[in-house]
Amino acid sequence: MGPGGEGLPPLDVAGRLERLRARVEGAGCDALIVSNLSNVRYLSGFSGSSALLVVLAKEAVLVTDGRYGAQAAQEAARVGANVRVEAHRPNGHGQLLRDVLAGVSKVGLEAEHVSWAAQRRWSEGWAKGLELVPTSALVEALREKKAPPEAARVEAAAAIADAAFARVAHLVHERPTEASLALALDTEMRQLGAEGCAFETIVAAGPNAAEPHHRPSGRRVEPGDLVVLDFGARVDGYCSDMTRSVWAGPERAGRSAELAKAYAVVLASQEAGLAALGDGVPAAAVDRACREVVEAAGWGEQFVHGTGHGVGLDIHEAPALAATSEDILGSGHVVTVEPGVYLPGLGGVRIEDTVAVREDGGRVLTGTAKHRPGGTP
Repeated sequence: MGPGGEGLPPLDVAGRLERLRARVEGAGCDALIVSNLSNVRYLSGFSGSSALLVVLAKEAVLVTDGRYGAQAAQEAARVGANVRVEAHRPNGHGQLLRDVLAGVSKVGLEAEHVSWAAQRRWSEGWAKGLELVPTSALVEALREKKAPPEAARVEAAAAIADAAFARVAHLVHERPTEASLALALDTEMRQLGAEGCAFETIVAAGPNAAEPHHRPSGRRVEPGDLVVLDFGARVDGYCSDMTRSVWAGPERAGRSAELAKAYAVVLASQEAGLAALGDGVPAAAVDRACREVVEAAGWGEQFVHGTGHGVGLDIHEAPALAATSEDILGSGHVVTVEPGVYLPGLGGVRIEDTVAVREDGGRVLTGTAKHRPGGTP
């Protein structure tokens, strides 16, 4: 399998635009301007850095710039997207958009992805005379449940992350810096076929692991440190996400008894969350299953984030596995389960897997073994 997803089942986006059109009509709009690039890719296959997708009742027009005309046409054809590609010249796309939207009166914008400044600029320019309507999650709702070819890409990304970890795990015992260990993981994922990292790799050793999103530093990993490694690969646009917490150095060397207890609690918490997954299960119930284990150990206040999130073209997307979530899990969702305990001044523990939700539970896609208390690191 290559970085472009060779060997994976082909993506077919042909039906996505029709499903979106029904949602656009339901929002009271004649057209929708899709500006979020992940949403553009979902609907058209286009992976470049500059685009608007205009979704009308009878056609869809992908507006990009001169750098991407050929690429956009090729990528749209590859996934079966019925879009017309228009690559504008450096003088801008204003007249093109006016022409495309002729005869339209109410145009939806993706409210979470359009800045106030952009909306004002558009309303005074190419959208002058049009009613711009804020919309929310029209495309994201379609993206939540992954079709089998999408899930296959997440699984391929997870396999690459697993293989990369296996190649670099020994370095934890050789006093690397956090930054050099992160770089080693990133490099291996690329060499194994990832098109890139799913997000900025986290390596947090010793007391730094008390920060859930610590940025790798020049601090060396010392014997006895508990090291949190949070990383993922990206394959053909789709992400994986995994966290392992591992002991550095020889068995028992300088290890904190409190962190060892925290590790056992977090592992039990994650196992409870994985067991709670299933079709029709409230996402908040999975969070509750994890949190109850941590709270029973007296560390409820040290579990400072939600239990998980959806994974796909974005590393964080719906559904949310959190106490306040109103989402209901269903077959086709791909989510993370990642409880953690963070003890300022001492360190922290997080254990995370990417999991495909099925009717009968969840199938873990990230296969790297977890340290068992009393076993080997």
